[in-house]
Amino acid sequence: MSRLLVVHHSPTATMRALTEAVLAGASDEALEGVEVVARHALEATAADALDADGVLLGTPANFGYMAGALKHFFDSTFLELGGALADDGSGAPAAGGKKPFGLYVHGRYDTEGAERSVLSIVGALPWRQSAPVLSVLGDLTEEHRAAAYELGGTIAALLMGP
Repeated sequence: MSRLLVVHHSPTATMRALTEAVLAGASDEALEGVEVVARHALEATAADALDADGVLLGTPANFGYMAGALKHFFDSTFLELGGALADDGSGAPAAGGKKPFGLYVHGRYDTEGAERSVLSIVGALPWRQSAPVLSVLGDLTEEHRAAAYELGGTIAALLMGP
């Protein structure tokens, strides 16, 4: 059975609703052979990510950046997950990324900085972006919920066996 890890920081009602929709989509009854594991970003470990066949990341946009909880996840797991570093200590593009991942972000007015910060770190991991970033601005709509459901389902479907 394949495993999908959802690493999220969901401190607000909007982020909780997005995470619930992502989890519901990933657990859709039409998707067989995929175990969905949700971890708060402060509790997720390198072992969780290494045991997963795919990853979904969820974060609010805080002051133009990802949530500190998700940054903590990356800070504490990056090298163990195979993160590549350049000579100057910055993230280097990883080669041969095979593990699919997706990202959802909520911001009141802007998500660009949060998206950029997550994608720059994940770009140095042996993962591959397998769906467009779901960026939600302002109040949550039914369209946003549907898009989050679809994101969860898309990444989970990529993990289904033959």
